[in-house]
Amino acid sequence: MNTALTDVGLGFSPRNDKGYPDPTAFKAMKKLQRAYYGYRPLVYICSPYSGDVETNVELARAFCAHAVTRCSIPLAPHLLFPQFMDDTNPDERELAMFFNRVLLSKCEAIWVYTARVSAGMRVEIEWAHHLEMPIKYFDADFEEVAL
Repeated sequence: MNTALTDVGLGFSPRNDKGYPDPTAFKAMKKLQRAYYGYRPLVYICSPYSGDVETNVELARAFCAHAVTRCSIPLAPHLLFPQFMDDTNPDERELAMFFNRVLLSKCEAIWVYTARVSAGMRVEIEWAHHLEMPIKYFDADFEEVAL
């Protein structure tokens, strides 16, 4: 295995091709990457899924695209997990919500779509409060609003 490409999240490793720590090269690569892409925080996208699923999926995609334009990395688990899990199956939904909580804890903030707040979204917002995570609220036009 080439350890030069195995660092989680960066695309390069803090170790050289022999497996030894190489902090100088690692810091230089991180600096170059930040200079090129800038800093982009990972943000949890909190928008409705249940109900009109097709419309809500399009909404989540648009919200994610908006996050990218604001120099953030969007994480919308409700666009991922329904690809292989059944949201109508209570056991699978409970497991997906567990996954969501784990993923939320890895994010720097949660972005909440406020035009329609579902029961699942309320749970995610409560988790964010417990994690003392920054919460940003957005209206139907993806304009940030104060609540």
